[in-house]
Amino acid sequence: MKGLFVAAFGEPEGVVLFQLIVATQFTIYLSLIAFIGGGVVAAGITILRIIPSKPTKFAAQSYIWFFQSAPLLMLLFLFGLGIPRLIGFDVNIWVAASLALTLYSSAYLAEVWRGAIQSLPDGQWEGAEALGLKFFQTLRLVILPQALRVSLAPTVGFMVQIIKGTSLAYIIGFSDLMSIGKRWANAPVEGTEPFIIYPLMALIYFALCFPLSRLAIRLEKKLGTAPKIPPVAI
Repeated sequence: MKGLFVAAFGEPEGVVLFQLIVATQFTIYLSLIAFIGGGVVAAGITILRIIPSKPTKFAAQSYIWFFQSAPLLMLLFLFGLGIPRLIGFDVNIWVAASLALTLYSSAYLAEVWRGAIQSLPDGQWEGAEALGLKFFQTLRLVILPQALRVSLAPTVGFMVQIIKGTSLAYIIGFSDLMSIGKRWANAPVEGTEPFIIYPLMALIYFALCFPLSRLAIRLEKKLGTAPKIPPVAI
């Protein structure tokens, strides 16, 4: 495969393009890990957030507040460099990057899903209670099917933020698209100047993010969750 790129684009352009595309797969893998892992954690946080119990609500709110307030860059430093040095134990780069992005993603997804649930009329809860349904029965049978419709588009849209967030993982040594691109941009090789490499990287990120953005817009329109009145410019 590498030979095909070299034959088509020459050297070093073919080699650079091949390595950038190969590195893109690690960006995709890390994004999927962060999205799936963050979704699992966010589901639990969302439930704690809406349970009629002050201690659990406070715990969930504190979790969301902390990880939304903490910059992703700081979380990557903490799990990739800070904690390993503190405990004197090497942490795998994949584990550190996945953990930081999972916690970061879960805080935002939990808020998206909490907002979707609380956007439903109170009458849904009251009607289910009148029928004798318990809290979790109401949540599973009445609320979640409707909240899924509301939250699907913003959830897909947030995947774009996760993909862009993975670009920061290079600071702890994670070899993804950003890491390989910066390495080539700093290399003293003709044809790998920053004004060539960074536009290539931007095109690859665009190819990853644009379809998800369009999908989110289509879901909003199809599911009827798009705003009916455009926001007023201030």
